[in-house]
Amino acid sequence: MFSSFAHTRFIMVSPSHPGNVGAAARAIKTMGFNELVLVSPKDPDIKNNPEAIALSSGATDVLHNAHLVSTLDEALAPVTLSFALTARSRDMGPPALDIRQSAQLSARHLASAPENRVAVVLGTERTGLENEEISRCHRICHIPANPAYSSLNVSQALQLAAWELRYALMENNPAATQANETQNAIAYAPSEKVEALLKHWEQALVTIDFLNPAHPKKLMPRMRYLFTRIHMNQEEVDMMRGVCTNIIKHASKK
Repeated sequence: MFSSFAHTRFIMVSPSHPGNVGAAARAIKTMGFNELVLVSPKDPDIKNNPEAIALSSGATDVLHNAHLVSTLDEALAPVTLSFALTARSRDMGPPALDIRQSAQLSARHLASAPENRVAVVLGTERTGLENEEISRCHRICHIPANPAYSSLNVSQALQLAAWELRYALMENNPAATQANETQNAIAYAPSEKVEALLKHWEQALVTIDFLNPAHPKKLMPRMRYLFTRIHMNQEEVDMMRGVCTNIIKHASKK
């Protein structure tokens, strides 16, 4: 059960307020998690910022061990199921779940194979996540707050997500989880493998003139939503990479 906690990460995109990062570290440790990833923080030395250290309130180990990366793709690279936490409705994008449904899905996903990894992604304090960042995730996740006033501080939202994940993971029966891991393991493809497939797929579509790179319109974003929605395993990604290779090979012979 506790390996599932270690396979869960919380990703903050472009955080600007050190206090929120410190409070996030505290929220994560309080709920039994330890992996915090900061994507391009405004202060590159944010882990040593006095305000961040003060607001971490003893969770300085989580704060100091936080990973700093320059892109969301780097943060999501090993992740096999990711949730974009946002309060705004979207016309186009991944399927949407509330925070409790997301936590329950995460628990099932982590139990299905020992190499699976889950991430919760939060945006900036002022604007939240951009559509392009949301498109990198498998699901949209929302907190069913008061519709007349749904404003939550980013560290507060992270605390709620961590609590729901803890509750869902602790509900899992360790014996059943172990049996599921050995008998029905599903090796979902990590984000970095899906991103590589999408680039290969785009190249194949250009080769057969299905995609005009000068006027791409919304074709590739829609393809991204398709691939993330079906949530491919590694064998399926490898199969589609083979299809791309053969499309390019045969188109080049003409």
